[in-house]
Amino acid sequence: MHACAQVLFTLYMDITILLQAILQLVAGIGIFLVACQMMSSNLETASSARLKSLFSRMSNSRMLGVGIGTVATAAIQSSGATTVMVIGFVNVGIMSLAQAATIIYGANIGTTVTAQIVALGLSGGGGISTTVIFAAFAGLGAFIELFSKKDTWKTWGGIITGFGMLFVGLSLMSGSMKELSGLQEIKDFLASVEHPLMLVLFGAILTAIVQSSSVVTSIALTMAVTGLISLNQGIYLTMGSNIGSCVVAIIAGLTSGLNAKRTALIHFLFNCFGVCIFLIAAWIMHLVTSGALNYGVIFETMFPGAPQLQLAMFHTIFNCITVCIILPLTDYLVNLVVKILPEKNRVDEALQEGQPHFHFVDEQMLRTPAIAVNQVKLEIENMAAIAIHNFNLAMDIISTVNFDKMDEFNENEKQLNYLNRNLIPYIVQLNTLPISEEDNRYLATAIRTIGDLERVGDYAVNLTEYAELLKNFNEKFTNDLLFEVEHLRETIASLYQSTMKAYMDQDFAALDDVNKYEDEVDDTVATIEKLHLQRLMDGIYPASVGQVYQEFASDTERIADHFLNVAKSIRQLHVGED
Repeated sequence: MHACAQVLFTLYMDITILLQAILQLVAGIGIFLVACQMMSSNLETASSARLKSLFSRMSNSRMLGVGIGTVATAAIQSSGATTVMVIGFVNVGIMSLAQAATIIYGANIGTTVTAQIVALGLSGGGGISTTVIFAAFAGLGAFIELFSKKDTWKTWGGIITGFGMLFVGLSLMSGSMKELSGLQEIKDFLASVEHPLMLVLFGAILTAIVQSSSVVTSIALTMAVTGLISLNQGIYLTMGSNIGSCVVAIIAGLTSGLNAKRTALIHFLFNCFGVCIFLIAAWIMHLVTSGALNYGVIFETMFPGAPQLQLAMFHTIFNCITVCIILPLTDYLVNLVVKILPEKNRVDEALQEGQPHFHFVDEQMLRTPAIAVNQVKLEIENMAAIAIHNFNLAMDIISTVNFDKMDEFNENEKQLNYLNRNLIPYIVQLNTLPISEEDNRYLATAIRTIGDLERVGDYAVNLTEYAELLKNFNEKFTNDLLFEVEHLRETIASLYQSTMKAYMDQDFAALDDVNKYEDEVDDTVATIEKLHLQRLMDGIYPASVGQVYQEFASDTERIADHFLNVAKSIRQLHVGED
């Protein structure tokens, strides 16, 4: 009876320890994920200008691409965020697949920085734990964030808080593993799971569930440190986490265009190739040495007495070697992906091209607000190009009273209306996210700019309606009037070019040209109004044509005014003038 009670008591205690360890692990994972998100978002805000500069300088240099991917990911502590950025750029045609591939390679190297930080936190001798010291940063960061008045200091307070919380979560996970290490049944079970493929699969599935390779790598680190698993087992779990980390990219790719899907597939294949290469090397090593040598033995020899450092260094070296092997084969990888996802099978996407849609804005990029702001700028430039194109089409129609281009005009007008309806809510949503003060000011002017460009489109519609009146009157503008029409067209074209040069290139000297061309339009329209009565009396045109011509000139002047408003927004934003 006593023996039975003892067994039941032992079972109860084991279950209690197990439940406590699981709850502690879940809490640790939750805090770790929140910390990663906090660090990522605040680091992204702090480095938004640098991030934009990095990606804007992308060239055909593959090593530069790897470097940019490494630096960007190390800066924002999120390979998922970097990959989503890249997918967004590829989706709108800013970046080629080969360029995207090299940045993804670098992102895999950059993400190993987190493992190195965690390994550092798990280090320490008999004094105060390094983990505890780093965890104390959470309090320091919270103090800075709560009591600072400047946004810059608040951002850095958030970064420091996230850094400290990272180690709070790590401490909970480590404590959980220590609890589990006291249960012989758990140790026996984990010891039995030694097959590399099973461990890789488990690491991939776990990463796919939590959507963070950093969490899985950190769990593997704490398990190795507490002796729950061997270093070799931890290595294969870490390799699996690389494959599971592709889930974020795959999800982003599924909701985007063909090239975005190809980019996500490149990320997946790259990580799979790396794992396969190392698995084959491990198998050969096992055969040659009759099982005496494995990755665990190698890294224990290279970094003795520090299992956390051994695993972290494997993670870094694994990704670096994979990049070195795959980088020269990038063209072959891109060609393989193109064959797997060919253009000819994407009929639906081709059909969708005729429907109003964003050309540059991608909602997935809301995860990276700094890049999303840049996409808004490109979308507004695209909107301006559509508006001026429709103006030119309207000028063609009214000059010739020929409506062959009306279908194209109407499609463009639909696109302008779509952008006006959908781009402003997107900007409002973007404005609620952590962005720099500069970007915040820009978005405020962007809403006004969108309204001005939409009005340009509306006045272009008016011009086509005046052409309809001329058709009903069975009349056309005389050659003298057509000369003035063409002069207005050319002046507004120059006005548009100067406005957009200032807008996109921040060439503020071009703003002086904007005023010059707008004044020229005003002078031309004023002259037309002065000559109106004289032309009627001279019989140059009938009253019906004269009325149409006056209304035409007035609306053309308003088009120039709206482009001037865009220029004024730019001047107000950058040099503080009204």
